[in-house]
Amino acid sequence: MKSVLFAISCAGFLALGACATDGSASSTEPPTANIKGTYWKLVELNGQPVKALEREPHLILKAEGNRVSGFGGCNGFSGGYELNEETLRVRFVGVASTLMACAEGMEVEQGLHEALRTADNYSLNGNNLSLNKARMTPLARFEAVYLK
Repeated sequence: MKSVLFAISCAGFLALGACATDGSASSTEPPTANIKGTYWKLVELNGQPVKALEREPHLILKAEGNRVSGFGGCNGFSGGYELNEETLRVRFVGVASTLMACAEGMEVEQGLHEALRTADNYSLNGNNLSLNKARMTPLARFEAVYLK
């Protein structure tokens, strides 16, 4: 009788073990984004949602060379950045853009460039990135975009 109970207990533990996940199974949830090397789509400026444009405003902080590049709503831009991941400090330096005039997207671009000029810290929460100034509300908020 003891051996039968032992066998049933072992079978139960084996079945439970087979159901456990080791994190290697694919999931519908994307992984938590890294601030570097991620395509960050601009979704909010100064607390206001960014309207849909023909091409979405975004930025990418490249890991190699501490370079930032992106699209502001009308023009492409690039420059440098300084990042301290321990203190969550960020500073964008030497950001320059092309100088085309567009019928739409200029106000978004101006707001994004202002956010890059004034941001001094960031917060990263899952797949959301916020650029901030001091302890004020976020200047710009981004969402990570993953290729499918």
